[in-house]
Amino acid sequence: MAKDFHKEQHLKSSDFITDMVIGMSDGLTVPFALAAGLSGAVQSNGIIITAGIAEIVAGSIAMGLGGYLAGKTEQEHYESELNREYKEVEILPEKEKEEVKEIFEAYGLSLESQNRIADELAQDKDKWVDFMMKYELGLDKPNPNRARNSASTIGVSYIVGGLIPLSAYFFTANPNQGLMVSAVLTLICLFVFGYFKSQVTGQPPLKGAIKVTIIGFLAAGAAFLVAKMLNA
Repeated sequence: MAKDFHKEQHLKSSDFITDMVIGMSDGLTVPFALAAGLSGAVQSNGIIITAGIAEIVAGSIAMGLGGYLAGKTEQEHYESELNREYKEVEILPEKEKEEVKEIFEAYGLSLESQNRIADELAQDKDKWVDFMMKYELGLDKPNPNRARNSASTIGVSYIVGGLIPLSAYFFTANPNQGLMVSAVLTLICLFVFGYFKSQVTGQPPLKGAIKVTIIGFLAAGAAFLVAKMLNA
């Protein structure tokens, strides 16, 4: 008789996917919006390319630094709460036991079960603190390389995303042609990116693709109109 194995599919490497989404989405929309805005104000592809490359370099550094600082802040916050929790189980063990019991009370366990679990958990201070970190504070231990990985993933994703709309200006004759090609390339990439991002994260793929595409289109359109008005 064949056995029916149930395989649970859960999203792995969510931090990496989150960072890639942040970098790629901004990389596609911001340089695209800048290039679109400049296309309405200048007559040279060279100016747009120079400005675009400068923006991509500055943007990738800024975004990567933001990711690094966010990762370090998360790690420092965890360490601070961890030290505080160790002090609390050392100085106020009965109060911490009561907090353990309150957690299991919310799940409908009897008072006897609550007392037994709290007493047994208190036998191992490290596991006790780990339990309190997860279920009282809702904090998981961050990857020690989180800040570095976040900075590199966001920065590289931004560069890759930014080069897509800018590439159109390398092989077109003027900004108007460049804008048309850039718009087609970018909107296709935004749609594909939004589709697969939504699929990976368990969201409706088509809805996510349309949403990401609309956001990019509105950002570029706004930049183009502002540049046209200022240059009028």
